[in-house]
Amino acid sequence: MSKVAVLRTSPPTVLRDYQKLMHLAGYRQVLNSNKDLLLKLNLSWTKFYPACSTPPWELEGVVKTLLEDGFSSDKIIPVENKTVVTNPRKGAVNNRWEGVFGKYGLRFQPLTEVEWIKYKFKSHFLKIHKIFPGGIYIPQMFVGKQIVHLPTVKTHGHSTTTGAIKNSFGGLLKEVRHYCHKYIHEVLVDLVLMQKELHPGIFVVMDGTVAGDGAGPRTMVPKVKNVILAGSDSVAVDAVAAKIMGFDPLKIPYLKMCHERGLGVADVSRVEVVGDRELVEENWGFRTKKSLVIWGDQMLRRGGLRFLEKIALHSPLWRWAPIASNLYHDWFWYPVIGQRYIREFMKTGWGELFGRY
Repeated sequence: MSKVAVLRTSPPTVLRDYQKLMHLAGYRQVLNSNKDLLLKLNLSWTKFYPACSTPPWELEGVVKTLLEDGFSSDKIIPVENKTVVTNPRKGAVNNRWEGVFGKYGLRFQPLTEVEWIKYKFKSHFLKIHKIFPGGIYIPQMFVGKQIVHLPTVKTHGHSTTTGAIKNSFGGLLKEVRHYCHKYIHEVLVDLVLMQKELHPGIFVVMDGTVAGDGAGPRTMVPKVKNVILAGSDSVAVDAVAAKIMGFDPLKIPYLKMCHERGLGVADVSRVEVVGDRELVEENWGFRTKKSLVIWGDQMLRRGGLRFLEKIALHSPLWRWAPIASNLYHDWFWYPVIGQRYIREFMKTGWGELFGRY
């Protein structure tokens, strides 16, 4: 039976709580302290926005636990990729990761600066092999390395929810991974298959101290929820998080398909929940919405404008899309709407903690 640990936490206790969480979830049974370990961060926006990207206390809680349990800092490799609209090095500064790296002697590795290789997978994929018929390229450093994913609890306009499985989307696929949005649920299933071939150990730590509701993964309403989750079954962790948010996990296509294929457990009644088990009965009432950018993307890929998809998104003209996204997100939504939510967040205990990083 898959196990997921869930705990209530607070700003003064969060680092201790992450240690307790990881031990409850049995991470030492999954990860080997003598081998290299990738920490896959979650950068959904170069700018800081609550619930959007890995918060610094999640990163520190995990790193501190690993080091105290015998892992060596030279074997822990924090990584993150870029998208057409994010920059990992700037994001590491804005989201206060850099201070944690320096404190614990870690070297951040942007995946834009490593070698990518064409990898021949053995799995029978649903869609990804058709999206990239010339071959699937992955970071060479991922092959044979264990990994810890550090997502946040939030909604997503393409995939309903996002978490552990979607976090691999930003590690295993190159900058043009937006081609996968048309078949996002099938691609997420394929990513689970890919990881099972590549990584000898997979563990997930998910932060819901401040969770994102609405038009995720960026233009959300951040809500203080004081919850953290962990487990070695990415499907089960995502399912438990989805249920707490207020969704039926088995009605979310990527979770349902993974469950049906035996890639993990999305039926929460069949997951062993440890820790503050009553949290699984909460219903936060979250609802997924689509930002203007995601709505437009889906109109071009699957909606009434799909006759324009090839010229708009698969030709040299495709560069208009990230420009439009940056204009909307960084120059309109963030200063006009997002700053109000940030100001409210900074008045909370989590905002005060963020300020100390």
